[in-house]
Amino acid sequence: MAKDHATDDLNAVRRNVDTANGLPNEHYTDPATFDAEAKAVLHSSWAGLAVGADVPENGDAKPMEFLGIPLLLLRDKDGDVRVFQNICRHRGMILVDAARKIEGAIRCPYHSWCYSTKGALVSTPHVGGAGHNTHDAIVKEDLGLIEVRSHIWRDVVFINLDGQAEPFEVVNADLIARWHENTAPLYHGGDDSAFALDVQCNWKLAVENFAESYHLPWIHPGLNSYSRLEDHYNIEKPIANTSSGAFSGQGTLVYRQLTAEDGTTFPDFEGLSDKWNEGAEYICLYPNVLLAAQREHAYAIILEPIARDRTIEHVHLYYASPQTDDDLRMRNTAQWKEIFEEDISVVEGMQRGRAAPGFDGGRFSPAMDGPTHCFHDWVAAKMGATADG
Repeated sequence: MAKDHATDDLNAVRRNVDTANGLPNEHYTDPATFDAEAKAVLHSSWAGLAVGADVPENGDAKPMEFLGIPLLLLRDKDGDVRVFQNICRHRGMILVDAARKIEGAIRCPYHSWCYSTKGALVSTPHVGGAGHNTHDAIVKEDLGLIEVRSHIWRDVVFINLDGQAEPFEVVNADLIARWHENTAPLYHGGDDSAFALDVQCNWKLAVENFAESYHLPWIHPGLNSYSRLEDHYNIEKPIANTSSGAFSGQGTLVYRQLTAEDGTTFPDFEGLSDKWNEGAEYICLYPNVLLAAQREHAYAIILEPIARDRTIEHVHLYYASPQTDDDLRMRNTAQWKEIFEEDISVVEGMQRGRAAPGFDGGRFSPAMDGPTHCFHDWVAAKMGATADG
């Protein structure tokens, strides 16, 4: 596609929702566009990487990749969660190749350079020749691990790869204010409260699907039987400028708690107003984190963009207490897993549909698709498109 034509197509995404087109096909199918979008959208934003519960104890380390970049998620000796590039500053060797606890220092397996859990280079054996562990050319203070800017909110570890974003609290001030009541501690449910879904679709399709409730009657008939389409409302915080945050999603006025046969429910989070007695909200925090706020449990879904047509959805469930009923907790995980699996055929079907050369990105229902258009508009703005009326 010629550059000026591509620009026109992106500008069309930024029209008002009643006349806008969706993002062009190449944003879902073209490897070069995937790479360009990664830098313009994912590198420049506060993207979700993991959760703090992935490294629960001091010294826990977990190697990860994000867009092909080797990273190390680490809880240091003082309990702070950090993200480093998972490479030695000597020759670029991968430092940690499997999740483990760091006892003492992080040792490079190649030449045994060692780093503290805070990233400082502390040992360079034989660097000045056999038996000489220092050299004037090797300044340890300049060769610590490369730390990736990170921030934790609702236990999600967000990273800003290019280091240029405004502080997380500034970028996402509107959502933080919206959920100002939801500040009680979150306790991860443990191994039975986490799972991953490997989905053959572009990561943006998972965001689009989560943002709207339009599909509930047909894709989630069980959920729609008690939390009906007409019980939902749209949530939209559009982009103000390319450095500001944005989010969208949906809320329900009819949230039903999971209840055991004896009437047991999960304990509620403290400090919530009556709004949350029967209400819940499900929000896409751009670019790639999907969040739920409910009276007695929450969840976070981190979308890992593997390729233009493959995404891994990492799902984590949280509770108001560190101790919850085992059977009820496992039922809750199974219930959400079933709901999220119902969406797989939809997002994979849309991915296959993007191979149709005549498709112009589609149109939006102004009444039902506002949250999805809000996301498309944000992506187009990050890619340099201008508002087109």
